[in-house]
Amino acid sequence: MGANNGKQCGSEGKGSSSISSDVSSSTDHTSTKAPKNAATSEDSDLSMRTVSTPSPALILPPSSSPLPPPVLSNGSSTSSSSVTGETVAMVHAPPAGLLRLQSRPRPLKDQQAPIDLLPDHAFLQIFSHLPTNQLCRCARVCRRWYNLAWDPRLWRSIRLTGDLLHADRALRVLTRRLCQDTPNVCLTLETVVASGCRRLTDRGLLTVAQCCPELRRLEVAGCYNVSNEAVFEVVSRCPNLEHLDVSGCSKVTCISLTREVSLKLLPMHGQQISIRYLDMTDCFALEDEGLHTIAAHCTQLTHLYLRRCVRLTDEGLRYLVIYCPSVRELSVSDCRFVSDFGLREIAKLEGRLRYLSVAHCGRITDVGVRYVAKYCSRLRYLNARGCEGLTDHGLEHLAKSCPKLKSLDIGKCPLVSDAGLELLALNCFNLKRLSLKSCESITGRGLQVVAANCFDLQLLNVQDCDVPLEALRFVKRHCKRCVIEHTNPAFF
Repeated sequence: MGANNGKQCGSEGKGSSSISSDVSSSTDHTSTKAPKNAATSEDSDLSMRTVSTPSPALILPPSSSPLPPPVLSNGSSTSSSSVTGETVAMVHAPPAGLLRLQSRPRPLKDQQAPIDLLPDHAFLQIFSHLPTNQLCRCARVCRRWYNLAWDPRLWRSIRLTGDLLHADRALRVLTRRLCQDTPNVCLTLETVVASGCRRLTDRGLLTVAQCCPELRRLEVAGCYNVSNEAVFEVVSRCPNLEHLDVSGCSKVTCISLTREVSLKLLPMHGQQISIRYLDMTDCFALEDEGLHTIAAHCTQLTHLYLRRCVRLTDEGLRYLVIYCPSVRELSVSDCRFVSDFGLREIAKLEGRLRYLSVAHCGRITDVGVRYVAKYCSRLRYLNARGCEGLTDHGLEHLAKSCPKLKSLDIGKCPLVSDAGLELLALNCFNLKRLSLKSCESITGRGLQVVAANCFDLQLLNVQDCDVPLEALRFVKRHCKRCVIEHTNPAFF
């Protein structure tokens, strides 16, 4: 029954077949061949095209290879032949005594698959766990599955993957189908993830912006063809957008409600972008002026990641703190122009700041860490890897002012020694993750103090450290759940 229904759906309407076939071919990488009876059924279905749903074959192409013969429970295969609408199943080399019993075939309606006995709500529950491409495949099985697979409750999110996928066409076809019940607008879609789809352009995001006003989450990481124009359309037309990931989009230099980067939002506009989570990692062209505009328009930011935005300076961080006082997580890793003055500005976030990453910011010293430790007493995570100006004095301020610290990375800080570790262990009892990779001045004595006081330690990285075997065994005895990353071949 499923196969026959699938054939009926396959010839149903012409709709946007040319667009859909392109999308499906780029998704499955298989060739699509139109059925021979498509032309004959075209005229008869002309009156239904405007109200009927697109055929499943328009979403994904049918497989070009024929289905293999089914296999019975005893391991032997079957072959079927269609005679006057009935299917006769014959077991190869059957016993002679069973030939007479198989001379009368059972009607097709009596051979219903067990899965077809499931109620609709069970199918919806199963389909809700499928990714977008698999959900489109299910729509090709039969008419019932097609109708269930396009239930609006299953389409709160779209997730596309693949370098070769023509993402613009895929988004156009999917949004057009989802807009069928509510013309030109899709009120159910809240999440679009197209990270890694390198063929995605501004045209695809413009389609999303025009059709999905309820969008709340957008991830286009690594889509380097996306520019400021597309981001402007999305934030202007999707007022509920809260999560935006444009990491790796090197053309994105600004996020605002105005097309001109130099124009700041005026109070009379009465509009703000509701983004709370923003990831602009590897947006190399982002400068202080762009960050100033972003901060002025996105005043509700709580999570901001600016890793490897190499043109940013302390001035940009000053604008950020002025307009976005609610930031809880901030990363400026590998921003080489950020210095102690920038940390002094960040410290003005005070108790709201919980996560800070300044890894490989070579201009940061104990002075900047002291500012953060003094005013951000609720700090839980600090990544200062590669800050070679950090010493035991900086750790002392950190240990005494941030007793709730849970994760600390001070790898590749050659001036940190056992004395700093002892102060840290005697004050930060809740420490769970500690990285000391390539800290040349660390010995076994400091590790033993840490293990004796931080019983909840779960991860310890001492790679490329001159730590004796006895110290590693001491840590293992006192911190039962601790995973030790090391380079000592004698310890296992």
